[in-house]
Amino acid sequence: MQHNPQDGTVGKALDVLETVAALAPVRFSDLLARGGYPKATLYRLLQTLTHQGMLAYDDTHGSYTLGLRLVRLAHGAWAQSSLAPLARRAMDALAQATGETVHLAQMDQGQVLYVDKRNAARPLEMFSQAGKVGPAYCTGVGKAMLAFLPEAGLTDALARQSFHRFTARTLDNAALLLELAAIRARGFSYDNEEHEVGIICVAAPIRAASGRMIGAVSVTSSTARSTIETLTRYAPQVMQTAAEIAAEAESWRFPEHG
Repeated sequence: MQHNPQDGTVGKALDVLETVAALAPVRFSDLLARGGYPKATLYRLLQTLTHQGMLAYDDTHGSYTLGLRLVRLAHGAWAQSSLAPLARRAMDALAQATGETVHLAQMDQGQVLYVDKRNAARPLEMFSQAGKVGPAYCTGVGKAMLAFLPEAGLTDALARQSFHRFTARTLDNAALLLELAAIRARGFSYDNEEHEVGIICVAAPIRAASGRMIGAVSVTSSTARSTIETLTRYAPQVMQTAAEIAAEAESWRFPEHG
């Protein structure tokens, strides 16, 4: 646990919350072993957070988890900052028109945050689920957003990528830069089995009228029943859906992500 002294007690409490969220369920001794706070300070913070419903304590196992009050706050923040409520109608229409899986994502700290999903008529087993965080450099929605970030935002986002080779098709840094230029030229991106073997998609960025990146939407299928070439026929619909979501979002204010 790390804490900026200028943040005071509130900063310490948030630091403890974040640590519990990462390790839960976690015992007091494990939190203490991570260092950062004296035993008495840590105990006092945990007691306060538990009393306020931000943490929950399990007497049987002597461990801490996130509390229901924090969950309610998180749900409220999600509803206000996520594109999901605005995009629901457009996503439903795209899923019905294509019969394939539809994803909605936003970018958070250079990574992809999946905020909503519509399963195909014949659902696929894949990594992406609403609430999950994935890599930007090897996913269709991620590359769609990277391609249209301003230069400074792109530089920062690229610095946050791990460039782990998930499959034989995963792009390295140099290849990704070339791919991003191609995406900017055509207006949409592909995931050609770059994150998961057998999973392919076509995606488009969701951009405000000012050009600000808001998110991305995609249609995803598998190599068992489709190809990149056949998915391309959905590109106009995916881009139209992105434009519709962007229009809905014009009257909303979203947190800046990059």
